[in-house]
Amino acid sequence: MRNTSHSVIRTALAAVCSLAMCATLAACGGSNSDSKDSSKSSGSSSSSSTKMDQIAGVTATGDLGSKPTLKFKTPMTVQNNTYAVVQQGNGETIEKGDRVCAQGIAVNAKDGSELMSSWEKNTPDCSIQLSDSNLKQIPPYTKMVGLKLNSTIVFGVNDSNSSGTSYLLAYTLVSRSKDLTKATGDVVTDVPANLPKVTRAKNGKPSIDMNGQGSVDSLVVQTLVKGKGKELTENNTAVVKYTGWLTDGTQFDSSWTKNTTLDADLYSDSTNGQHQVITGWQEGLRGQTVGSQVLLIIPPDKAYGSTAQGSIPANSTLVFVIDILGAY
Repeated sequence: MRNTSHSVIRTALAAVCSLAMCATLAACGGSNSDSKDSSKSSGSSSSSSTKMDQIAGVTATGDLGSKPTLKFKTPMTVQNNTYAVVQQGNGETIEKGDRVCAQGIAVNAKDGSELMSSWEKNTPDCSIQLSDSNLKQIPPYTKMVGLKLNSTIVFGVNDSNSSGTSYLLAYTLVSRSKDLTKATGDVVTDVPANLPKVTRAKNGKPSIDMNGQGSVDSLVVQTLVKGKGKELTENNTAVVKYTGWLTDGTQFDSSWTKNTTLDADLYSDSTNGQHQVITGWQEGLRGQTVGSQVLLIIPPDKAYGSTAQGSIPANSTLVFVIDILGAY
């Protein structure tokens, strides 16, 4: 669950700019915003009806799957909602529902200079999830479906700022995977009897019997299903489904009800030291594995403390059941 007092804005590809790379490109604007505002902004700026025109005059050289060199006549006029496939890949075909990892470079459209690259440190953007909802809201994603791995696709970005910054963002699509739809793994049989009792519907949706659970002074972490996937670290973003309750059994949030997933950042924002999710999530999910279902009982000091948060009263102990569906 996000700490809504601060979250890094991720509007990049929604405005035809990289979700991961845009945060460090001054041209994209680095202001922080509430995640709800960010989502609203993304939804209002992009829709399935947005038409994307092709960029003319851009080519690329280099081996497939390696850092490409973009070639175009400078200065170039670049518009948003434009694209060009400059390298046809030779790998597996990308499909709806895939999570795609892409290496990227951003090149100044005025003079051809490189603004940023993920290639040198091998830090691909793996936040690209080609779900039905994302394909409707983020037009650039639709252009990735059907391409083969090692293809390079270029997007035009023309920022509305005083300097008139514009650039080309070249994404080389290097891998694909599928997120899980629910926890899969070995059911843990030695769960302490005094903890809340969790049951799962066929689709994975959890229900809970609080079993007399009261407030706690320290974080309780109990794995309910042990997945066999990647182990989460402080450098990961976990893709999760979750439900949250107060200790009296009141449900205050559930991504199962909304049929959505959450990308939960487990790292600290190096800019100001604030966390992208509440501390209880960070500490409770690190060391867990993809495919797991985890019960977290979080004391107020690792949740929202003395501040009321929506329907969550101040000084609340929170109970979460979290399915870890993927990680990047």
